Order: sequence, then structure tokens, then C-alpha cells
Amino acid sequence: MPVYRLEVSYDGTGFHGFARQPEVRTVQGEIEAALNRVLKLSVESTGAGRTDTGVHAVGQVVSFVAVEELDLVRLQRSLNGILHPEMVVTSLTSEEPGFDARFSAVWREYRYQILNGPHADPLRRTFTWHVSDSLDLDAMNEAAEQLIGEHDFASFCRAPASGGSVRRVLEARWTADRPLVVLRVRANAFCHQMVRSMVGFMVEVGRGRRRAEETAAVIAAADRSAAGPMAPPQGLILWEVGYGD
Repeated sequence: MPVYRLEVSYDGTGFHGFARQPEVRTVQGEIEAALNRVLKLSVESTGAGRTDTGVHAVGQVVSFVAVEELDLVRLQRSLNGILHPEMVVTSLTSEEPGFDARFSAVWREYRYQILNGPHADPLRRTFTWHVSDSLDLDAMNEAAEQLIGEHDFASFCRAPASGGSVRRVLEARWTADRPLVVLRVRANAFCHQMVRSMVGFMVEVGRGRRRAEETAAVIAAADRSAAGPMAPPQGLILWEVGYGD
């Protein structure tokens, strides 16, 4: 049967995360409801990243299987008519049989945005974490470098129900275009709350409350309490998903 791939951008503020849940509004639930309404059949989808409540996406990927060939131009237009203004399907393509948005992905990239300055900005409050303290970007990047590679990230993850917490971080770097300070982090996969926990720890390093040299010990502890407080969700964006294509 034909397999289809949607690339989706959304403001996660009004959703209880990506994954469908009974009786609450989720990104996946809204996408499937829109597909069901347009195609007049029951559709189950798969997402590349299970973003949490309040987390956004520029490049979320969703796949689903249909029983027949679809008019993709018409379907994309219809979906966007239903899903706007919080969500938009930026691309809709057909894929080879066996494609799966989650299991075919070889990497995911997230970005985390901090508004670093003395005053909050009401117009940016849903897409940034306001940190008024001065941040030492060099120290934060020293910590970020130690996160690169394959590690057991149990200290930075909510305890998984299965599958363990070993992940391979490919890139991790902070850049600044003041007042914005942005983390770009790419990995083969992320466990639950991993990026927000990493950001929380590195911001404490940037504030001078912890030292970058502690990073290896935090990883080795394999204890969620070792990393300290977690960053809030609104600064986090699922930016891109890679499939080797």
C-alpha cells in the first residue's frame, strides 16, 4: 500500500505534546482527525519525534499508509485548511514501501532558544526561555563538547519504560545572536526530556553555578538528579529529521 510522508511545522503551545492521548488535544491526534475527515477513513500515523507539551516543531515528519494513491496537492491544501493557524503541512510526498517516519530516521536535530537579557519579551515568551543572568557561552560549549559521542544519558533522561538510555550525540553547540542564545543539538535519537535536561545543566554552567568539568561525572552517575533542574519546554524546537536522502 502507498506510504506518505508529511513534513509539519507547529506551535506546540496549545497541545498536550505530539503523541495521541485520549480526551486531550495533541498534534498527532489533530493530524489524524484531519486525515480521517478528508480521506473519510481511519488513518494511524507515526511521528519522528514525540515532542512534549509546549514544545514546537519546524521539521516534524509524520508518515501514514493509505489504501490507494492520493491527490497530494489537494490533500495538502485540505489539511492546511483544517489545521491552521497552529499547524501547517509544509510538504507532502509519497515514499517507498516500508518507510516509517520514526524507524527510518537516522538523526534528529533540536534547537533550544534562550532570551538572555535583563528583560523578558512578551512577544517571544512562547518560543524562548528568558534567562536574565549573564551566561558564559564558552563554558557552556565546553560542557556541550563533552556530551558529543555515544553515552548512557540516564542522567539527562526521564527513566524509559524500555529500550535503555544510550544515545549517540553527533553535534552540540551554542551560538549567540544577542539577545538570543541558541543550542543546536543533533543525535541519532533522543530519550524523553533529554534536550531540556541537557540545557538545564548547561545553563547552570553558564551561570557559574556548576563547572563544565563536571559534565563527565554527571554522565557517569547515570542518575537523573545529577544533572539538576530541567529547562522549560517553550524554548525547544524539533528542527529537522534526517533520512539519508
